[in-house]
Amino acid sequence: MVKRNIGLCIVLSIITCGIYAIYWFIVLANETNAASGHAQDGTSGGIAFLLTLVTCGIYGIYWAYKQGEKLNEAKAMRNMPVDSNAGILYLILELLGLGIVGYALMQNELNKMQ
Repeated sequence: MVKRNIGLCIVLSIITCGIYAIYWFIVLANETNAASGHAQDGTSGGIAFLLTLVTCGIYGIYWAYKQGEKLNEAKAMRNMPVDSNAGILYLILELLGLGIVGYALMQNELNKMQ
């Protein structure tokens, strides 16, 4: 896992008109899978992105919710406090079109685990 500067990720996502956000989505999925022990059986970031495209964003909503669960698993493995509402928060942010805010919160959780 790489500790990323959240502000820089947001700025790069805006400057590149969302291209960096696609990369960030893929990396978030892969790193969350690795942190939670789902690296072998979890959906890779690339596949998650393709499924989001094919389903016109519906899979992305499901993915956001599952990220909350996986991050909680990773936190529990590290004896960190677990936030049982994280998945719901990411889901709501995704539904409101604020996915980048969800990415920032997910990245913050991953950064804390290092």
